[in-house]
Amino acid sequence: MGFTVTRQIGIDAGHRIASHGSKCRHLHGHRYLVEACCRTASGDLRADGEQAGMVLDFGFLKEEMMAHIDAPCDHGLILDLADHQILSMFAPPGIGPADWLDHLAAQVRDRGYVQTADTALGQKLYVIPYPPTAEWLARHWFERLAPAITARSDGLAVLDRVTVWETPNCYATYTAG
Repeated sequence: MGFTVTRQIGIDAGHRIASHGSKCRHLHGHRYLVEACCRTASGDLRADGEQAGMVLDFGFLKEEMMAHIDAPCDHGLILDLADHQILSMFAPPGIGPADWLDHLAAQVRDRGYVQTADTALGQKLYVIPYPPTAEWLARHWFERLAPAITARSDGLAVLDRVTVWETPNCYATYTAG
């Protein structure tokens, strides 16, 4: 039992699922709707301060979603680190594709993702260590948002779930614990 708050943002991004046996193996885009739901850690609302009576201010939740999802991914291309064929096409001038892929792999090992526009054509890329399905994106964005939500609420709110709508009819949800 307890209170929850939910916020949605929309982003436009391209991706492909290289191993898919049908049309999703081709580069294509979606108007993703991303929903984050937070709950009170204790079951009680904040007692005082500017967030009195709240789980987490909706504006604070939006700011974190914009910083961790919108800014790095909107109007970009979200790719799997294993998608060497497409990633090689975006190697910056002066860097060979093999060195570029090694550079990306090192960053993903260190941070869990890469966000860059330092690419051929200035293409905005967001690289993750798994196929960019709605399921994996929900988990990835959950893992990015959860510490920010906890910090932003001084530990009083926790991220409960992230839902990623890939189309108006299809979505995936990643839930805490």
